[in-house]
Amino acid sequence: MIPAGVVLCLVASFWAATASTPESGLIKYLSAADPDVVSDVVLGGLVAGCFLIAVWIWVMSTLRRFRLSQQRRNVFVSSALNNLKQGVVITNPRQRIVFLNDRYLEIYSLARSDITPDMTGRGLLELRLQRGTLDVSIDEFYARSGEAEGLITELPGGKAVHVRYFPLSNGGSIATHEDCSEQRSLSRELASTKQFLESVLENIPVCVAAKSIDDGRYIFANRAFERFSRFSRDYIVGKRADEIFTHDTAARIEAADRAALHATEGSFSNEFVVERGSRKRVLASSRVVARNDKGEPEFLIALFDDVTDRNVLSQELESTKKFLELVVDNIPVSLTVERASDGRYLLANRSAETILNRRREEVAGLTAAEIFNAREARLIVARDEAALKGRRPLTEEHPISTKDGLRLFLTRRVTVLNDRGEPQYLIKTHEDVTDRRQTESRMAHMAYHDGLTDLPNRAAFLQALTQMIEACTEAEEEFAVLSIDLDGLNEVNDVFGHAVGDKLLIEVAQRMQASARGGVVARLSGDAFGLIIDGKQPIAGMLLAEQLAETLAKEFVIDGKSVRTGATTGISIFPHNGRDAASLLANAGAALSRAKAKSRGTISIYEPEMDQQIRDRRVLHQDLSTAIKNSEISLYYQPQASSRHGTGNGEIIGFEALARWRHPTRGFVPPSDFIPLAEESGLIFEMGQWILREACREAASWPVPLQVAVNLSPAQFMHGDVVSLVHSILLETGLAPGRLELEITEGVLIEDFDRGLSLLRRLKGLGVRISMDDFGSGYSSLSYLQAFPFDKIKIDRAFVMNLGRNPQSAAIVRAVIGLGHGLEMSIVAEGVETQEQLGFLAEQGCDAVQGYFIGKPLPIEQYSTLVGRAPSDPVEPVRKTG
Repeated sequence: MIPAGVVLCLVASFWAATASTPESGLIKYLSAADPDVVSDVVLGGLVAGCFLIAVWIWVMSTLRRFRLSQQRRNVFVSSALNNLKQGVVITNPRQRIVFLNDRYLEIYSLARSDITPDMTGRGLLELRLQRGTLDVSIDEFYARSGEAEGLITELPGGKAVHVRYFPLSNGGSIATHEDCSEQRSLSRELASTKQFLESVLENIPVCVAAKSIDDGRYIFANRAFERFSRFSRDYIVGKRADEIFTHDTAARIEAADRAALHATEGSFSNEFVVERGSRKRVLASSRVVARNDKGEPEFLIALFDDVTDRNVLSQELESTKKFLELVVDNIPVSLTVERASDGRYLLANRSAETILNRRREEVAGLTAAEIFNAREARLIVARDEAALKGRRPLTEEHPISTKDGLRLFLTRRVTVLNDRGEPQYLIKTHEDVTDRRQTESRMAHMAYHDGLTDLPNRAAFLQALTQMIEACTEAEEEFAVLSIDLDGLNEVNDVFGHAVGDKLLIEVAQRMQASARGGVVARLSGDAFGLIIDGKQPIAGMLLAEQLAETLAKEFVIDGKSVRTGATTGISIFPHNGRDAASLLANAGAALSRAKAKSRGTISIYEPEMDQQIRDRRVLHQDLSTAIKNSEISLYYQPQASSRHGTGNGEIIGFEALARWRHPTRGFVPPSDFIPLAEESGLIFEMGQWILREACREAASWPVPLQVAVNLSPAQFMHGDVVSLVHSILLETGLAPGRLELEITEGVLIEDFDRGLSLLRRLKGLGVRISMDDFGSGYSSLSYLQAFPFDKIKIDRAFVMNLGRNPQSAAIVRAVIGLGHGLEMSIVAEGVETQEQLGFLAEQGCDAVQGYFIGKPLPIEQYSTLVGRAPSDPVEPVRKTG
């Protein structure tokens, strides 16, 4: 084939040459030439033809190999792109589709036959819109998929696709489509887990903080840490300990951090003292080192709680006990977390093992029906559903069977909502209150009986008096009320001591009961007793009073000492001297006052014309009994300010709530008139409860978390469960315990030292602050300050008013300030009315001041700016000086 082609080419070339050459040209030359020359020419033409043929064949072969190679490469690229996990679409500069792999067709449920040869990218998107596999417009698709983060589209059935669009330099484009359904599901699960953990951390009552190992700066602080430090987390995060706390406190914190980093077990627990304002607090702290994948320390987690009051109340607690080891397992209450959808337990701490009757590792995935007996499970499930349905905190008590028997638990339920506002988790804390309720039952008896003599107290006496009135009203009978004052008790205390005086009161109570012939005998106060005796009056009452005077006049032998006393008695008769308990008791007291005015040991019967003031007090008492219901009682608030600057514009640190009574006809009634009347009549319990609740409710609404101080009467301590009252009001109003300050007078401890001290300790255990009011106005025994760690001492206004006029007052104020600071107690001076008084107090280091120079007692609306509200009325807040 090739030689024949060569010959044909040569002939053709020769023919062309001869045909184009004139006769005088090559033909003539050849015809005239030597035959050998002709032969050479023919041979040369053949060689040239063969060379050209060879070149053409080589070129064609090369092109064929190139086409085969290109086809193989295209097949390889197409096969590779078709096996990608991502769908791929490529268009040319005319936006026509030049490639679309199988994965793209699979993702969007398309067939190859759906793709026409001249289909453009926009045409493909229009096809997807028709098929329902594109959830955005075409223009939005190109705009968003061309951004750096790409576009995520949602397909029917819950599938999600991540699309990224890349324009090419030649005008074409390439787009990738990746199924990210599993990735998004994992992301949602991760976010849910993170939210769950954050919810646990936010709702535990333990302070939790995390800091970076590299620079020691806080990167996390929970809500409890905010409350303790009194700083917002926005302020805390990004700062070191030395930027938040004092130098000494920061040094202790950093030392504990270093100890945790060098601890072989990766955690460190200790107790140390920190300074918070002017007070020192003891913290039980646990630190855990979080390490990265290489085992290198990365974060330090600190968990701590204020155990100052706990250490004071019980020396039996271990001073070096680890308070926390991990965030959840070391919470000092039982904690469980359930999934709202199916009620299955997700988490339980170590303390919860008691109520679950199994190890916490075995609880995960179980329901209440699989843990508790059928009856308890129904009760628990019903309460859980109520909390989830109400979507608000739910607190209640109910019994649960444990390995120690049936115990009573106080359960608090908190519902955690997801982003859609639907219940996601139920967090429950359980506190065993069995022993507490048994103690409260015993305290209920104490609430109506005198702790020393075990006689009925004032509250019980008033109840008995009311019952006697009801019985005698129906029977139209008389009875007498005796108000008896024991003579000489103070002298016995001064000469022989309070121990002998207490024993004397016990024997006096026994003699009275023996002489009362079945009548009601009660101890109304320190040396005051009350009796109720029926029979013909006033003869029966006079006979009993004379017999008591004779009986009590006999010698008492106590601890080998001869002790004598006596009795002065006032008598009122029902129904002639009153038809209600308060009137009868008040009239008996009026008769007692008349008897004392005559001489000790006298017996006096009430007469209506004794004193116009008594009648006025009775009318005032009647009005007072309805004043609260008629909204005549209101609260005024007097500001308390720091005295550091020595001027009237010091920082406001809180308010004292003061009761005011606007009588409809008398106008404002002074507190000095109606407060003693309320205490004598027993109305102080209702009034005191209203004052405490209203003050806490008001303070809880202030945007600025200032303190609020409330006065408590000794009667509230001696004749009521004041601890339960304060606790319930704090829970009801939501006021933080640390913002409530209870002001008491020394009368709380004088009446019954041991009981008063016990109640004060229980109150402080709630987290509230206790202050000694009117210090210096009475006995103010220093033993009271030594026996109980008051948070604050309030200097009586009588000393402050005489500053600058009486050197003795200045010396007393100076001594009280030094005494208070020596006992680590804050000092507040009342009655500050001049710049000179304020300057002296500031110079002496008094912590805070209160008085007209700082601000008058006014409705809280007048101080709206100070508590963080928009002012609505003209304000007379704080007196400013130039």
